[in-house]
Amino acid sequence: MTILINIDVPDLDAAERFYTAAFGLVAGRRIGAGAVELLGWPAPLYLLQKKAETIGVDGDQRRYMRHWTPVHIDVAVDDLDAALATALGAGARLEQGPQDAAYGRIAMLGDPYGHGFCLIQFNQHGYDALI
Repeated sequence: MTILINIDVPDLDAAERFYTAAFGLVAGRRIGAGAVELLGWPAPLYLLQKKAETIGVDGDQRRYMRHWTPVHIDVAVDDLDAALATALGAGARLEQGPQDAAYGRIAMLGDPYGHGFCLIQFNQHGYDALI
């Protein structure tokens, strides 16, 4: 099995600029006019251009204002402060600044398209600290 990450965005070019600048990803290939593959994480990231208010699952309209979702991306980084500065410089929105946790440090952000993500700097124990 392989994991693929797909993120709907209203503006493919702007989203590609954000994700490459925020996370150091590189463009892999264009897939038609409406998708781009980004590489550099353990799983490829696919940005899929979908216009706002088009219909998604169960008749729900796509919206790109910040919204809560139970699924989000955690990006493990070596230096939380540097990664946070890079993400903010690329256009991410800070929702909760760096907080200490048993497993290390975490910051919560949103991308320009309403999707949440966390930056996590693990300590030597990682999630095992929660056991």
